[in-house]
Amino acid sequence: MDARTWRVGCRCLLLLALVGSTRSEGVQSCEEVRKVFQWRLAGAVKGLPDSPRPGPDLQVCTSKKPTCCTRKMEERYQIAARQDMQRVLQTSSSTLKFLISRNAAAFQETLETLIRQAENYTSILFCNTYRNMALEAAASIQEFFTDVGLYLFGADVNPEEFVNRFFDSLFPLVYNHLINPGVTESSLEYSECIRMARRDVSPFGNIPQRVMGQMGRSLLPSRTFLQALNLGIEVINTTDHLYFSKECGRVLLRMEYCPHCQGLTLSKPCMGYCLNVMRGCLAHVAELNPHWHAYIRSLEELSDAMHGTYDIEHVLLNFHLLVNDAVMQAHVDGQNLSARVNKICGRPIRSPTQSPRCSFDGIKEKHGMKISARNGEETLANRRKEFINSLRLYRTFYGGLADQLCVNELAAADGLPCWNGEDIVKSYTQRVVGNGIKAQSGNPEIKVKGSDPVINQIIDKLKHVIQLLQGRSPKPDKWELQMGSGGGMLEQVSGDCDDEDGCGGSGSGEVKRTLKITDWMPDEMNLSDIKHIHQTDGGSTLDTAGAGCTAATESMALTLMGAAMLIPELW
Repeated sequence: MDARTWRVGCRCLLLLALVGSTRSEGVQSCEEVRKVFQWRLAGAVKGLPDSPRPGPDLQVCTSKKPTCCTRKMEERYQIAARQDMQRVLQTSSSTLKFLISRNAAAFQETLETLIRQAENYTSILFCNTYRNMALEAAASIQEFFTDVGLYLFGADVNPEEFVNRFFDSLFPLVYNHLINPGVTESSLEYSECIRMARRDVSPFGNIPQRVMGQMGRSLLPSRTFLQALNLGIEVINTTDHLYFSKECGRVLLRMEYCPHCQGLTLSKPCMGYCLNVMRGCLAHVAELNPHWHAYIRSLEELSDAMHGTYDIEHVLLNFHLLVNDAVMQAHVDGQNLSARVNKICGRPIRSPTQSPRCSFDGIKEKHGMKISARNGEETLANRRKEFINSLRLYRTFYGGLADQLCVNELAAADGLPCWNGEDIVKSYTQRVVGNGIKAQSGNPEIKVKGSDPVINQIIDKLKHVIQLLQGRSPKPDKWELQMGSGGGMLEQVSGDCDDEDGCGGSGSGEVKRTLKITDWMPDEMNLSDIKHIHQTDGGSTLDTAGAGCTAATESMALTLMGAAMLIPELW
């Protein structure tokens, strides 16, 4: 006979002995009850009965036999029964709550890293390729990615506005340093006029609109995904701290602690009895089940649809390539743009000056040259997939919560003597009802009335977030930013990444959708100053000290470098 069988046998014999004593002369001493009361409930021993006595003042644990309980003990037991219920609820949901909260934090941290990485890419583009304007562009770059982060994490900012603001601020720099190089300082009024003229002269072609489309397709689903995870945590926190009705408190007391009054401190409720009590007390919670199931399914659909240009990882890490394309387009069309700007703003009175150069020295000293390497498989998409696969296991969590509590925590094992609310019996003979409010009409243990406003509020929030999630998936056209009248456009595109979306176009080599880009960083970087810009038959060429390289080659070099230089951190 193994140890487990021996323990079960001993317990069975003990309970059988209790059955015999309860059915005949009853318990003879309250010593065991006093010990358990003091140990489990930290109650004072003073005033507790030494031996069973009549209990006419008891409200719930009534019995024709003498009892070891007083009215004050019963009141303390009722508080304990409520506390025990909250404890088992929190224990049962702890793994689910940890799963969602851990991943919500991990996703936010990864997005923050991606934002910093994309900011670094863009800053290094200017420091390597457009050094003369790098320091002046730094504030606009930082502001742009700050706004990206604010929007992703729920702030009330408009992506169309911050995309336009970035390209508005970029145009005066491009105009002064590339289109009219050599004299780089103009009045603030003239620079402001150039900035205001950007949307009229369209120096960057359709690239600002492409950026808006990509940001809309990637930022909005990621923002919604994070909001949905936070709501999931809120749902669990709410059900972990439910307020139970007076009727529920009474039946919980009867199920858990009334046996103590008869000296049955080791008894457990019968399975059917436990199910009736728990399904009654959690009837309103069970109403969450279809909405919780739809919530997880909608999260899964959205996660599956976030790929290609709908994947924020791809969009952010390739933003600098579109910026490079925009600058080069303005440079190529410089003569025409200069004429149009002169018509709008006139010719400036400017004096030659030496532009400040970009330097990484301070950045190297403050932040170092590398970001910690990541596993090649540790992409944002893979994290989401792993998370959703784990979350699927909890689709019916609220529908089966009462059953889970009885099976895992509260009820006696099948075949053992058990408490039926009045006595120790071999089995529970009453009808066992189902889950949910409608099923409780025939519950012999508890009457369930009305609805729970707290649960109704959570259901309304779940319905709302499900609508948001389903509004972002699986139809890509619903993901587009709803542009206002400020010149934006609503792009109708597929979920695949193509040249028009900046995925491999311009011959500049896209950054692959993986965080592995930070795995390698050269010890030294060639940060040679750009000496001059000239036109060639094949297009625009940027000559650097010691080497001549096209914009495409420069951008490809950027991609291969890993571009993990840290600039002053966003967060």
